[in-house]
Amino acid sequence: MAEVDPAAGKPVAPSALANVPRLVTAYFANRPDPADPAQRVAFGTSGHRGTSLKNSFNEGHILATTQAICDYRREKGLTGPLFIGIDTHALAEPALVSAVEVFAANGVDIMVDRAGGYTPTPAVSHAILSYNKGRTSGLADGVVITPSHNPPEDGGYKYNPPHGGPADTDVTGVVEKRANALLADGLKGVARMDYAKARKSSSVHAFDFVTPYVADLGNVVDLELVRSAGVNIGIDPLGGAAVHYWHPIIERYGLTATVVNEAIDPTFRFMTVDWDGKIRMDCSSPYAMASLIRMKDRFDVAFANDTDADRHGIVTPTGGLMNPNHYLATAIAYLFANRPHWGGDAAIGKTVVSSSVIDRVAKKLGRKLVETPVGFKWFVDGLVTGSFGFGGEESAGASFLKRDGTVWTTDKDGIILGLLGAEILAKTGRDPSQLFADLTAELGVPHYERIDVAATAAQKSVLKSVTPEQLGLKDLAGDPVRATLSKAPGNGQPFGGIKVETDFGWFAARPSGTEDVYKIYAESFRSTDHLHRIQQEAQAGLTKAFGA
Repeated sequence: MAEVDPAAGKPVAPSALANVPRLVTAYFANRPDPADPAQRVAFGTSGHRGTSLKNSFNEGHILATTQAICDYRREKGLTGPLFIGIDTHALAEPALVSAVEVFAANGVDIMVDRAGGYTPTPAVSHAILSYNKGRTSGLADGVVITPSHNPPEDGGYKYNPPHGGPADTDVTGVVEKRANALLADGLKGVARMDYAKARKSSSVHAFDFVTPYVADLGNVVDLELVRSAGVNIGIDPLGGAAVHYWHPIIERYGLTATVVNEAIDPTFRFMTVDWDGKIRMDCSSPYAMASLIRMKDRFDVAFANDTDADRHGIVTPTGGLMNPNHYLATAIAYLFANRPHWGGDAAIGKTVVSSSVIDRVAKKLGRKLVETPVGFKWFVDGLVTGSFGFGGEESAGASFLKRDGTVWTTDKDGIILGLLGAEILAKTGRDPSQLFADLTAELGVPHYERIDVAATAAQKSVLKSVTPEQLGLKDLAGDPVRATLSKAPGNGQPFGGIKVETDFGWFAARPSGTEDVYKIYAESFRSTDHLHRIQQEAQAGLTKAFGA
């Protein structure tokens, strides 16, 4: 595990701030080299990400990717509007300009924020689903320009098809291949219109994302209960896209709430730095969340969202910043006990690297548990149909059904997860940390940690396809192995790694897609010492499998 930087949790030094003019200049001036894999369009679990300073997120990438999306829409007969939102990163506005020029030239009807503001990922998902409800043709889709919680120098571009959630690899593979072909051909196949003309064209429409999303919130979280209980809420948007949503929410529902930071600054100079000394708007990091944690005693419950508001970080007076897995388990236990209109067969969706305390909660509730590979896309169909009541990831991303059992969003929604913390307190009289303590008193205390281990490209390649037989572990930290998995048990899909389970702990290992490391997720229901033993034996077993 890497050393924690001495600056972690402290205010940002002026010398560490992004040079925004240089960043934007590089976006327009630099040309990516399509022969360099690091400079090509590459869709991960949350779209294409990079920085203009390294030629991995430049105008060429956005022009090519947008044209590739237009081509994909024509191929699939998608003729409805495309909802487009941006976050507050410095490269979001330039990328929006590039995207508008291409979408307008291709005659795609795009819906942009009417106030020229920022749009959370869940608001885009909600808009797509609301438009498509009851339709079988002329379906809408969307784009969100965001690198999520990544540093200020980064940009991101992700596509949400008509189901409203993240595009799966069948879609992103097509878009990525086409975009890189356009880059290699010098963008010759890209249709483009001057930005001023594009904004005045019949293809570009001003859209109110805020009002319909805010008006529908009371149908997913019981905000009348929160209001009547007088729960005192603290909210930190971390300078992100949700910043202008909170006052309309507070006013409409009469909430007792304070937005503790309303600043929007593309350098994010108001942040405290993350564990490695970098600026990240990571609401699950105690270092990035240091400012809100210091305010914990001012509020009954407080929370933050990352920059596109698809993640949540919950802070309570009794427990400080909650571990994301702990809050997921608490939310699941509460929701399935307090949503009588959800179907009796509505399942719980979790990723293979999420805490097994969720498994124990599901068993206690008598609910089906569906364990999937990493990526929110695996929960989309279940949320659309209502066969999943809840889908969540260990990285503090989740969504759940409306109170009547119908779909809310099919992308992660940190706004509703934050407000749910207030509903939990209003309903039970106990904050989420206290409710989690009640759960663990009955189900056992989980000790969970993720560590990064240095790995060569060859080792990472082996790990992607390692089999249970190759690993061959019969015992783990003193307990017999009950299962070794390379495919997610919920849907039989490979998750690009290996997972070993016992009755009292487990580990999962996956290669990083961007760094020379592999990630070990591990958990023990015995002790921290037992967790460390699991981690050590996992590394030893993997080293053996690598042939070292």
